[in-house]
Amino acid sequence: MKLLLKWLLSAAALLAVAYLYSGVVVTSFTGALIAAAVLGALNMVVRPVLVLLTLPVTVITLGLFLFVVNALMFWAAASLVSGLNVNGFGAALLGSLIYSVLQLAIDFVLERLLFKD
Repeated sequence: MKLLLKWLLSAAALLAVAYLYSGVVVTSFTGALIAAAVLGALNMVVRPVLVLLTLPVTVITLGLFLFVVNALMFWAAASLVSGLNVNGFGAALLGSLIYSVLQLAIDFVLERLLFKD
């Protein structure tokens, strides 16, 4: 139940990113659902490998390079899913920042308010 709700809210967050920022376009809610699933899979499988490979650069930049890694994941998801379009790397960077803030809010609501122990 919690996973399904998080998936639906993540798709809604992608729609919110597209509404708030014109550099990201989501064609439909179905496209947002697929994009949220692909983005979650990329963040689960590819992102840890990229973080490990870019660890020296991340340390030198005091963690700021992780924004670039997040933007790459967002851009990769847009290239894999036809329902999500991103207009370049700058749009992927800003879109991933907005998406991350919305995901933090979703996690807070799910963990603290709805599913507290």
